[in-house]
Amino acid sequence: MLDIKTLKDLIQLMKDNDLTEVNLQDEKETVALKRGNLNTVVNHQPVIYNGGGPAIGAMPAMATAPMTMAPVAAAAPAAAPAAAAPAKAADSDAGLIAIESPMVGTFYSAPNPDAKPFVSEGAKINNSSVVCLIEAMKVYNEIKAEKSGTVAKVLVKNGQAVEFGTKLFLLKPE
Repeated sequence: MLDIKTLKDLIQLMKDNDLTEVNLQDEKETVALKRGNLNTVVNHQPVIYNGGGPAIGAMPAMATAPMTMAPVAAAAPAAAPAAAAPAKAADSDAGLIAIESPMVGTFYSAPNPDAKPFVSEGAKINNSSVVCLIEAMKVYNEIKAEKSGTVAKVLVKNGQAVEFGTKLFLLKPE
């Protein structure tokens, strides 16, 4: 079984090199990682039971056999900007540190729609400052900065879906 640190390293390698797919295989296991569009449609056919007889609309026996599936991790879709744009962005982001999402979910900048955001650009924060909420499976999780500095950029919009490792904020360290 692939350990979580190796999996995180592979995902970071994909992000750093703008890879959309990686397939690894050895004698014991196969790992397939894909990044890109997360709009997945799942179609299923309902099963109707008719008493003690066979299920009407059930899948054929060969389709119900166990399948081995490789772990798949997806990341935010990678944009294909012009070559000059990343160079400018890299220059302006030099020396800034990122606060990343620790989970998959929906980003919320404020505790409720009528409240002020937890932080905004120019705000000074410390390790214990709550910077946002991420909702996952109807549970709202407070995300703490775990870093000190001044918020230089807010990188995601309120209500935006985020992945594990998505950069949420850039900080100018103190």
